[in-house]
Amino acid sequence: MGTYEEKLSILSEMIAFARVDHSLKESEYGFLLKVASNLGVDKETFEGLLKEKSPKVVLKSQAERIVQFHRLLLLMNVDQHQHKKEVDTLYNIGLRMGLPPGAISQVLQVMHNYPNNVVPPNVLINIFKAHYN
Repeated sequence: MGTYEEKLSILSEMIAFARVDHSLKESEYGFLLKVASNLGVDKETFEGLLKEKSPKVVLKSQAERIVQFHRLLLLMNVDQHQHKKEVDTLYNIGLRMGLPPGAISQVLQVMHNYPNNVVPPNVLINIFKAHYN
């Protein structure tokens, strides 16, 4: 994983995405806190990001962008509800990351084929691989 600044940027983006529906549910908070811990960001720093965004850092590799897209997908589904605004926002975030529109759409469609809409990582990777070949 990248620099500490990249990790803070990843978390800031995820927090902003979680608030697309103008709230931060307990399940979303718990998921974000686990991601922060996995990234090596302590709870105090995480809490600070809830109040003030970290500067945006563009993820350099395609793999890092796909992993971030997957994190956002998991975050969207952690509360078992997908609002149209969340789906549209996730689609647009994927486009801004430079991910193929067809792959994004396919992931958003196939997620409904899995329990809790959790697309397995290997399925996600295969979708993106198919769109890059």
